[in-house]
Parts: sequence; structure tokens; C-alpha cells
Amino acid sequence: MGSGNSTPVTVEKKPELLEKPWRNIVWDHSTKVNLKQYLHDYKPTIDSVPQVRILLIGQITAGKSSFFNSINSVFRGNITSQAGAGEMTTSLTLKYRTYKVKAGRGGQPLAFLLCDTMGLEKTANGGVNPDDIENILKGYIPDGYQFNPSQPKTTEDRQHCSTQTLADRIHCVVYVMDSSSPGLLDKDMKTKVDQIRKDCRLQDVPLVVLLTKVDKACPHVEKDLKNVYRSYYIRDLIKKASGCLGIAESNVLPVQNYSSENELNDACDILLLTAMKQMLNFADNYLDNFD
Repeated sequence: MGSGNSTPVTVEKKPELLEKPWRNIVWDHSTKVNLKQYLHDYKPTIDSVPQVRILLIGQITAGKSSFFNSINSVFRGNITSQAGAGEMTTSLTLKYRTYKVKAGRGGQPLAFLLCDTMGLEKTANGGVNPDDIENILKGYIPDGYQFNPSQPKTTEDRQHCSTQTLADRIHCVVYVMDSSSPGLLDKDMKTKVDQIRKDCRLQDVPLVVLLTKVDKACPHVEKDLKNVYRSYYIRDLIKKASGCLGIAESNVLPVQNYSSENELNDACDILLLTAMKQMLNFADNYLDNFD
């Protein structure tokens, strides 16, 4: 036998499951029904704000548009794909879009909007410009605005927007992060995200992280999504995302978006709805500053 074959092959040891979950969740149909009802009945705490605005930001293909499609699917009762989503190398979302979620087919819009942006990219002039994120936070960017990465909206453009109401502002920012991609944030991306985080802090806008594709990140979760809060690996990812972005671990929300599935399933819906409920709770915290 040649000496080249004598070295044992080292196989990466997959993390095992914790005996007890570190977040308690009841994985039954009634949990899904109750969460759906909560979101259906939700109303912002301030009358002048008819719908809270949740801003989704993140790298291309992280799952921003897929999250909207997934939430929309849960309320429609079938898989939908209203927002463009895919595995492109450049951002599919070129315009600022605000999406309503309706209570069932032909139903009334719910009291929140999911606002989608062009993806963040590593290059200086690639993807959404962090200065435009600041403009969105303040309510200066209209629905349908065409992003220009090298030229954000200028101060002059914003003059007529100086009296934007609380209803036009962003009430919670969600950084969407692909849990299955190696290395959570590289240096160039972290610089952009740090600027966005600083803008959020200056304006007291809560920031949460949506950790997508958890099924692709951990084999135990791929086998059974209900293992998500028992997975060592997902727990470590949540700790890393928390440390990397300087936010509490409780603000990091794992989900699996619908992508190739044809049917809805309760475990997936429960994670999606739980994340959405948390976002609304954070938006309420922001509105409490204006009571």
C-alpha cells in the first residue's frame, strides 16, 4: 500500500442535537392558528400609523423576497411568488418595493408592510447604497424608486420630503442573513452593515436578524425542522450573528423560507409566523417612543 493512502480521511463531525431546546416552541397546528390570528388582528399602537413598515435588507440571494413570498403563502393558504426571488449573482430587486400581505385570497391587507430593497453587495458601487437605506428609514424613498448604487438620493431630492410622517418611516429593520453560506460577514460587507446599524441606532429603529435556510445549514434541521432549537450548529450561528452585529441573541430569528416546496407545512409556518410576530413586537417598541 502506498504511503499516500495511510493518512486517515478526516470527516467533519456534524454537530449533535441538544437534549432540550434552548427556545421553547409547541410544534402543533393550534400554535400556527394562534400566531396567524395574532398577525391577522394586529394593529399599530398609534392611530396615525395604519400599517407598520418592516424593512428587509441583506445580501443578494439571502432570502428577502422569499421571506415575503413565504409569509404571503401562509396567509393565502398556498405557495405564492409575488416578489421576484432566485439564485442570481446580482440583485433581482432593483426598485424599492412595499408589499402588502392580505388575509387570504381577496382578503383585506394586514396592518404591516414588508419593504424590499436591492441586495447589499461587497463592492463599493454594487447593490443598495447604505445612504439610501438611511433615506428609506426616514421615509424619503417612495415605492417604486429605482436604486442607483453609485448615486444615492441627494439632500436636494429630499427637500420636499422634510415633513414625512411617522407612518412613512421604517419601524423595524430586518437584516436577512443566509445561514448556509460560509462566513457570516466578510470585511467589506461588515463595513456596509455597520453603517446601517449605526443609522438604525441613531434613529432608534430596532434591528433584528432573520437567519434563513437553516435546513441547508444543519443536517439535523434538514431532516426535521423541529430540531432547529436543539441544533448546536444553529445555536452557534445565532451566537455568531449576535456578536457580529452587536445585537441580542433573542433578536436573531431562524426560518426556512418556502422555495421548492409545493405544499405548506406547519413547522415551517410556525417559524415564519413567530419571526413575523417578533418583528411586529419590535415595531411596537419603536412606536412606544412616540406615544
